[in-house]
Amino acid sequence: MRSFVVRSVESALRRRGAASSNRRLFSSDSVPERKVAILGAAGGIGQPLALLMKLNPLVSNLALYDIAGTAGVAADVGHINTRAQVAGYVGEEQLGKALEGSDVVIIPAGVPRKPGMTRDDLFNINAGIVKSLCTAIAKYCPSAVVNMISNPVNSTVPIASEVFKKAGTYDEKKLFGVTTLDVVRAKTFYTGKAKVPLRECLQLIDVNVPVVGGHAGITILPLFSQATPAGNDLSTEDIKALTKRTQDGGTEVVEAKAGKGSATLSMAYAGAIFADACLKGLNGVPDIVECSFVQSSITELPFFASKVRLGKNGVVEVLGLGPLSDYEEEGLENLKPELKASIEKGIKFARDN
Repeated sequence: MRSFVVRSVESALRRRGAASSNRRLFSSDSVPERKVAILGAAGGIGQPLALLMKLNPLVSNLALYDIAGTAGVAADVGHINTRAQVAGYVGEEQLGKALEGSDVVIIPAGVPRKPGMTRDDLFNINAGIVKSLCTAIAKYCPSAVVNMISNPVNSTVPIASEVFKKAGTYDEKKLFGVTTLDVVRAKTFYTGKAKVPLRECLQLIDVNVPVVGGHAGITILPLFSQATPAGNDLSTEDIKALTKRTQDGGTEVVEAKAGKGSATLSMAYAGAIFADACLKGLNGVPDIVECSFVQSSITELPFFASKVRLGKNGVVEVLGLGPLSDYEEEGLENLKPELKASIEKGIKFARDN
């Protein structure tokens, strides 16, 4: 049973179009040593994310950090017989050791959303956490690729950029807002409506739906007009409903959990997918493309989520939006003021605190 589950997870983490290269990379003899640090590893997202990264054969060293509870998570995950060596770190005094030598740092730290709470409500708490962690990253592993999960991503990524700028370590090619959960949801909802068949049990749905803009509410813009394979004559109303459900996916989970948490398992899966893509890029696997919230010039906004080509130094190319439908063009214009305000709020916080 174990081998089936591990093979299934690894299969889900593989990217289409580089299957033969990836099979070679899954031999530990041919893969570079890569350290991944998870900051917030004892939380609702951090624990399943730690499990998924332990199962990833591209990871040789997994550092788990949190303010409490990390030792138990590290011991538990560390008993899994895969390549990565696991170490747990607790408290601010051990943060530097957790970060030293990291190639990829994943940040799910922060408080979760509760019923009635918007991502913006999380700002004051999570902004301070992100600022503190990024200050440490700038000191202990300034060349690491940073994957920001902590919400609100539309503001926490700009906060991180300002912290790194102040420290003199900012590299726009290595700072990513993880918006992969929006893509995962869009694929799932689209597959159900368009009746796209699954390739096999537990494997990633063989569907592509770009999601652009940001990572909250109307700033999330799935481009169903570019979905592949094409849907079965989806109506305008179908597209509007799919868009709305993708935008409200987080709220759907928060309400379903009835005050006991937000999206953790699906977010951990999405975070593992994106981290895997970053590792493959660092290792030189060609044609790795994912959507992410990054510094961008494809719109007038300084940060924007779109397809990004990944490579040995992080971002190789920020790809354009491609042809949009009239509905998507309208959505793009509607999201800009809210996304602009969130970006500016993050920048202001970082500069004022």
